[in-house]
Amino acid sequence: MSNRRFEMYDDRQIIHRIRMGQTDREISRTGAVGRVKCSQIRAVALEKGWLASDRPLPDDTVLAEAFAGKTIDNPTHESKCQDHEEQIKTWVEGGVRRLAQRLGYHEKPVSCVLHFDPGEAAQVDFGKGPDIQDVFSGVIHKTWIFVMTLCFSRHMYAEIVWDQKTATWLSCHRRAFEFFGGIPRKIIIDNAKCAITKACYHDPEVQRSYGELAEGYGFVISPCPPRDPKKKGRVESGVKYVKSNFVPLRTFRSVADSNQQLLSWVMETAGNRIHGTTRQKPLALFAESDKPFLKPLPDVPVELSVWYGVKVHGNCHVQFEKCYYSAPYKLAHQRLWLKATDSIVKLYDDLSLVATHPRLCKPGSYSTIDEHMPPEAIAWKLQDTPWCLSQSQAVGVACHEVIRKLFGDSVMDHLRAAQGILRLSKKYGPVRLERACLRALQFDNIKYISIKNILKRGIDQLPLEPNLFSPPPLSEAYTSGRFLRLHSEERRPAL
Repeated sequence: MSNRRFEMYDDRQIIHRIRMGQTDREISRTGAVGRVKCSQIRAVALEKGWLASDRPLPDDTVLAEAFAGKTIDNPTHESKCQDHEEQIKTWVEGGVRRLAQRLGYHEKPVSCVLHFDPGEAAQVDFGKGPDIQDVFSGVIHKTWIFVMTLCFSRHMYAEIVWDQKTATWLSCHRRAFEFFGGIPRKIIIDNAKCAITKACYHDPEVQRSYGELAEGYGFVISPCPPRDPKKKGRVESGVKYVKSNFVPLRTFRSVADSNQQLLSWVMETAGNRIHGTTRQKPLALFAESDKPFLKPLPDVPVELSVWYGVKVHGNCHVQFEKCYYSAPYKLAHQRLWLKATDSIVKLYDDLSLVATHPRLCKPGSYSTIDEHMPPEAIAWKLQDTPWCLSQSQAVGVACHEVIRKLFGDSVMDHLRAAQGILRLSKKYGPVRLERACLRALQFDNIKYISIKNILKRGIDQLPLEPNLFSPPPLSEAYTSGRFLRLHSEERRPAL
């Protein structure tokens, strides 16, 4: 197959494996990449100086530039049936079926024992855990048992969790490494969605979050082929051992209580039993042989982060764990990468960082950056009633009176009309807008469209006429008199 595309974080994993000292053949056996492609990546990494262990790996942008446009055609292999071509043609013409069996290619399956050196590898798996009642809601929930078993000593770490999410998977790895006091060089896993996004015999795709964790802690991910659990039989046996020897006849008040009991059981019972295969105690064998060969923990714990593909909705927000985070409005209806840590959420358009938010915890909450919204939405939010009144005073008395009357309507919200009237000053200037507002007040027609038409037609340049709609002045009999009292005077108290 030619022109096979690789994501940049896949190339990072290959370079990481090379830096760990693995050969092209060893890497190809894991199914991550073929030997020819691996040798090409090795050549580029060697040329760029990326194989030095004391230097950090380059970021995705540098990798993209280095591997841009580089493709390779994998060599084709001759068919095993080529020597039997004439015989096969005869069988096909005669209607013979099950050709592979006739050629003797289907033999009874055989297997061999996998041997591992101290500190070389650990196997990881989930198993069904006990049902535990929530102390707050009283609801009974299902649980899962996370088990990591060291392949040489069979010493294990086990933990009961609520789910199999990616964040849980990563956190369990961190606590397992801290429990062992070191890191195996290889982690053998199955094809759970929290670790592998695409299960495949030759080209499995590792979850991006898990790939970053492996890079940070310095271990190699080795997924088993699909539907072949025997490749991690030691942890499979470990899960069964926990389920059959720890879970029965025990009562758990909470997950914290169950994990406290489980840790004591691992150290006191499981670690001190005589293992059926090694014929030694796992805890003693771990202390003598496994632990000295584990890689030391980093001085600073690796930051746990999860990656998800998200879509920007029409309201310029993406959704993550029932919370909403804004993205630039130009990216609406597009797919982005979301990276979430314990405190930060970042959005990436391919390799470009486009937004950074504090991580929200309350479902339904929003984190919105004003610059991400369309201009009209920003205007509606920022140009509020006080802003409009302040801007109208700078234009003039008539403009301020128009805006004040618009906001005085007790039935309709005229914020957009007020914003539109003030925007007319950018095109026609504040002097003409003031004269247009004065004419609109004279005719008692302060709608936005009316003021716009006055300016558009140049009517504001005409002299003002007497207001024909104003009521005639009152006669002297109504404005003067012996018993006339002004409205502003206070009413005297009755005697």
